[in-house]
Amino acid sequence: MSLEPLSEEAVRQADVSAYRRALGAFATGVCVVTADSEAGPLGITINSFTSVSLTPRLVLWCLDEKSERWAPFSAAEAFSIHVLDARSQALSNRFARGVGLLSDGEFLRVGNAPPRLSGAVARFDCRTYQRVQMGDHMTIVGEVEGFEASDGPTLTYFRGRYGTTGDA
Repeated sequence: MSLEPLSEEAVRQADVSAYRRALGAFATGVCVVTADSEAGPLGITINSFTSVSLTPRLVLWCLDEKSERWAPFSAAEAFSIHVLDARSQALSNRFARGVGLLSDGEFLRVGNAPPRLSGAVARFDCRTYQRVQMGDHMTIVGEVEGFEASDGPTLTYFRGRYGTTGDA
């Protein structure tokens, strides 16, 4: 019995899957980014948040070009990043796929700031500082104009599963 060689596409897909599994070995925090759009306030779940600079206060996150929310988030001039608390898995799931429109009562408005969610251990209100297209994602750098933080355990993501860090 002879085995047929794998097609180039099958080899590429296996390599992509292996690469994704390797990346999953790095535990990350879970965040929801909110912004306004023509359709209304939106949210999107991310795990690509990181600080860039203390002076000026810069943070970044990455947006997949295949996201259903590519157009509004890639063009947003202001956004808020919410670091989710340990009890916010449902909120993370809510904004992971689909349209991501926020409903009345799901967010708070304070002045001209982007929509604010409850259930966050930290929040960063940002103005878009720079956008850089890199591979199949856009890196969005935000200049932090305001922030809040509180104590408590946070939601994490590791090897395809949710977890928590801090005092549970």
